[in-house]
Amino acid sequence: MNSRKFIQVFEYQKLRYGDTGIFRQHHFDAMVKFNEQHQNKYFTIIHKGLHFGNYVGVIQIGGLTIEILPKVDNSDNPNKKLWQNILLNMLRVCRHIPVEALSETQLKKRYHSILEVYFELYVSEVERLVKKGLIKRYRKVQSNQTALKGKLLFSQNIQTNLVHKEHFYCGHQIYDRNHLLHQIIYKGLLILKTFVNDTLKDRLNRLLVEFQDFETLNIQKKHLDKIVFNRKNSDYMKAFDIAKILILNYSPNLSVGNDDLLTLLFDMNVLWEEYIFRTLQKFRPDGMEISFQNSEKFWENKHIRPDIVLKTSNDVFVIDTKWKIVDRHHPSDDDLKQMFVYNLHWKAEKGLLLYPGTGQVDGDFGTFHYNNYGKKCKLGFVDITEQNGIRNGFFVAKEIIGKIMD
Repeated sequence: MNSRKFIQVFEYQKLRYGDTGIFRQHHFDAMVKFNEQHQNKYFTIIHKGLHFGNYVGVIQIGGLTIEILPKVDNSDNPNKKLWQNILLNMLRVCRHIPVEALSETQLKKRYHSILEVYFELYVSEVERLVKKGLIKRYRKVQSNQTALKGKLLFSQNIQTNLVHKEHFYCGHQIYDRNHLLHQIIYKGLLILKTFVNDTLKDRLNRLLVEFQDFETLNIQKKHLDKIVFNRKNSDYMKAFDIAKILILNYSPNLSVGNDDLLTLLFDMNVLWEEYIFRTLQKFRPDGMEISFQNSEKFWENKHIRPDIVLKTSNDVFVIDTKWKIVDRHHPSDDDLKQMFVYNLHWKAEKGLLLYPGTGQVDGDFGTFHYNNYGKKCKLGFVDITEQNGIRNGFFVAKEIIGKIMD
């Protein structure tokens, strides 16, 4: 990828066309149209530009890549490589990237953008499948034949062969490689052809030769939902998962410049919540049960759902995660009221509002003054960074559990 066509920004940062020389109005127009198609949830439109919000990830418009990184420090010059590495690892832990497909060596490799990780993984997976041998399957076809083959389709035969009595319009099965699973994989390769960088282009072209005789379908979600994995095709799951991501996030021709657009965007609040849960789940102490997003009725048809509930043989604890920077002495009223309801409903001994750490010191447990309720809540901060990467999950989990059981 040409670095001159690569822009890195942070969440809540602004980007205006003309400022960089490579982000231009036709890119802006495509992104505005894309955002409108998704209820304007990804960013806010400002004068001649965009104001990014809590969505991070990557947007590629033709030859331009815009990577949006998370950031929870107050530095005027944050380390982009550090935060890209953290985002990549959070996506891996939360399984937005196939975990088994991403080796430690690949994790340490320098990528221009997160999207390149998906591209390389996809090409490698499809290469492996081709080398192993693409599987054949039975598929149903309908065609006009000079001999009766399979089942005669009477109505179509009458319409097609009223004059040519020597032909038969039949429905029959063919056993070959041109089936839906391969057509989905092929669609993923065709999407890559629009966006791939020079280092992968030769490998991609060699793969496209292997698929050139396959039918090209306009793959939609309904096609993806038809795929059922079994013992024979289970080896395709990793490639299918990445193809699905590429297909569902691909938007062709969104602007007058005919720039195709590919997006991988993640709500940082949701990603932080899931990352903390999966880290705790993996490194939880013996005898502790950890559940995620418990949902129970609260009023009529409304539900409440704390992020994480921890249970031991004696106690219940509630954790609600917040991806934002706050002062330890000033939790918002809404956050405290939310924790009060969670503690009351789940009969929790203590509640923890958990924020990403940027050098803050945890607050003390405060008591809710309600009918001698006696339940407590505090603000806690956990730093997930170390040197040029993400902190070991074992130490993150140990620290969090220590905060709430203190």
